Amino acid sequence: MSIPTADDLFRPTAAQQAAAEGAAAPEQPVTDEKAEKAEKTPARPSGRVRHDEKMTVYLSSAELMAIEQARLRLRGEHGLGIDRGRLVREAVAMVLADFEEHGESSDLVTRLVQE
Repeated sequence: MSIPTADDLFRPTAAQQAAAEGAAAPEQPVTDEKAEKAEKTPARPSGRVRHDEKMTVYLSSAELMAIEQARLRLRGEHGLGIDRGRLVREAVAMVLADFEEHGESSDLVTRLVQE
């Protein structure tokens, strides 16, 4: 049994045609106005869209059970029928927004320092 390479784990999931189209179009330089707008806009999860990138994350049984329980509570108590991927993307967006806003005093830094 062989272990997958990084290229296998982090491969784009979009069709090769989209990659070819992207290569044909020259990249537009980012203007100062666009950069400033990007800095002011809070990070938002992508929601229900077709994603181009994939990341594999390994969890403990307890962590996976907690995600499933949260997903079921969101469905049962709030009528939100979301999948695990959407739940994780929303959680990551919240953590990154908190980190961006609070930096060293963010919950992310606090938890990582405690480990």
